[in-house]
Amino acid sequence: MPYVIASPCVDTMDTSCTEECPVDCIYEGDRKLYINPKECIDCGACEPVCPVEAISQDRRVAEEDMEHIEDNRRFFTEVLPGREEPLGAPGGSHKTGPIGTDTPFVAGL
Repeated sequence: MPYVIASPCVDTMDTSCTEECPVDCIYEGDRKLYINPKECIDCGACEPVCPVEAISQDRRVAEEDMEHIEDNRRFFTEVLPGREEPLGAPGGSHKTGPIGTDTPFVAGL
């Protein structure tokens, strides 16, 4: 997984990163944004525009935010509350619009 959005994004969700992403791989949950690891091209365009510094490469995630690495993957591979199937890799967040739910981990924060 190239880039991960961690805890500073929870309840902030500034969408500057979504405007910079050339492949539209940043999806909107209810309280946080998530980067689709199958769609991300590892370009890093999102990282410098995040005003709360929530985005980093998976190998540079702060120790206290390590759970967000796996949780970011779960957003796309597991069935989220209120949905009938995993989101998967739908080919762009503008096609799906806001997902409107989060993983149980983020919902519980």
